[in-house]
Amino acid sequence: MNSATERTAQVLVSHREQLLGVVGPFPLARPRWHDVEPVNEHLAAVLGVPTVVLRLVDVAGGGGGRGGLVTYHAEALTAPAVELPAAAEADRAALRPHPLRADYATADGVRAALDWAERELAAAGRPVTGPAVQVKTWNLAGLFRLPTAAGPAWLKTGREFAVDEAVVVALLGAVDAPFVPTVLGAEPARRWLLMDHVPGEDCWGPSTEVLAATLPRMARAQAALAASYPGGEPAAGLADRTPATLVPAVKLLLDGEAGAELTAEELTAARALVERLPELVERLAACKLPHTLVHGDFHPGNWRSAGRDSVLVDFADAYWGHPAFDGLRPADFLDAEHWAAATELWCEAWRTLVPGSDPAGALRLAAPLSHLAYAVRFQEFLDGIEPSERRYHEGDPAAELRAALTAAEAL
Repeated sequence: MNSATERTAQVLVSHREQLLGVVGPFPLARPRWHDVEPVNEHLAAVLGVPTVVLRLVDVAGGGGGRGGLVTYHAEALTAPAVELPAAAEADRAALRPHPLRADYATADGVRAALDWAERELAAAGRPVTGPAVQVKTWNLAGLFRLPTAAGPAWLKTGREFAVDEAVVVALLGAVDAPFVPTVLGAEPARRWLLMDHVPGEDCWGPSTEVLAATLPRMARAQAALAASYPGGEPAAGLADRTPATLVPAVKLLLDGEAGAELTAEELTAARALVERLPELVERLAACKLPHTLVHGDFHPGNWRSAGRDSVLVDFADAYWGHPAFDGLRPADFLDAEHWAAATELWCEAWRTLVPGSDPAGALRLAAPLSHLAYAVRFQEFLDGIEPSERRYHEGDPAAELRAALTAAEAL
């Protein structure tokens, strides 16, 4: 087995807080750790009852969120009649409560979320017509598909350090309603979001036509939102992550575990870059693009399209900041030809929206700042998740700091 791309699962199965035993190991055709729909399908065949995967417990081998031997904890929603092999004592210890465990990674939490979603759909006149299907779960969110006669609805469960996505959808929807999903219900305190289905597919490998339909449209929406807040203050419900806030945030980052992962030479260069940040922020401001709502993870996989027009999804990392950070995000997901087309589309849109602005200059200046912003955000993830799930993001803050240093060399 190529442990970097092929996944094998073993599952600790519980019911009502009682560990019943172990299923597996068994092979899975799809490599990503968070892709748990096939895990539940296998468990249903073995146990004869529906299950939900609560969390990832351990991984041997693999990396980058895929491959290896993955140990999960799953909850049987009804008691199975099958007797399972006993779990080891170490496995029992791994299931003990942890203060940073996600609410939806507990049996009570996931049952509460599903019950809430069913009540909301019933109240909306769209009662569920069958069991919910868990599609994904990981250290930042979970995703369930709920069947209704009018088509599927989607329940997303998030973390307390994520933005209230319903707020973001409402803000973008106020200026371009078809650009966002329809929200069917929200529970902000628990970061539950219930959405109508968005037809189409995620736009991995987008065509030039999809780029042309999506990038200028996002720029228009962001410009309209910026005009709605002419004083520059963040819209209610959004964190202020404008470029100037990076100075204290990155200083703290360099004094912590991310800084400790850098070489002495890299750390010195990073501290020198922090000293340059006020100047870079001023130069970026001189490009004259306004602060506005930023998606925060504006890559093509978070665009859905049934043809040309796109609908944006996954707003958990949204904030109030500089639009060039979104403009740069597709770079890692496009080949050179499509990235060149994307930058020209983005720049032309902003030149039209803000006459006299310098979008191309903004992209250049924002490049190191964007990597610093991701370094800070990834550290927030690490600080907010339990140890077993840190493997999703360990090393990411330091990697982004190194990328910022490389980008700064070009300025």
